[in-house]
Amino acid sequence: MNQQTRTARGDRRKSYAFAAVAVAATAVAGSRAVDADSDWYRKLDKPEWQPPSWAFGAVWTPLYASLAWAGGRGISRAAPTERTRLTAALGANLALNATWNHLFFRFRSPQAGLVGTALLDVSNALLIRRLALTDRTAAVALAPYAAWCLFATALNLSLVRRNRRR
Repeated sequence: MNQQTRTARGDRRKSYAFAAVAVAATAVAGSRAVDADSDWYRKLDKPEWQPPSWAFGAVWTPLYASLAWAGGRGISRAAPTERTRLTAALGANLALNATWNHLFFRFRSPQAGLVGTALLDVSNALLIRRLALTDRTAAVALAPYAAWCLFATALNLSLVRRNRRR
């Protein structure tokens, strides 16, 4: 194996490691704000189609894994100028992802959460578009993540509508 091949493999590993650490940090930062057992949250009028609490962890775990994989793959395959833009898009997306939990649970504001999740949906579309320029497979891998976030937006909107007086 020549030096150029070793360097390329090392760069790929760094890209995947970077994405995995960034996504894991996002999951931790976001989860610290969640308190699904609080009186405030339990008293919210929730739609009958809201999944049970345990389902959120079951869904988010593979979604975060796909986000880390797609981010690492896209960053490792991007040209240097595109790599910077893609990394920034991923970072912005992860920041919005973690922020939603704080807006909704810590501030106890479904309205602020709705704004946050709508911004995350826009960020998802931009991230997928940017990934598609570099690696279509990585972009397609984010479709379930984007779909779940759209579902979360619909759920959040329902909570805003059903809890106008809270």
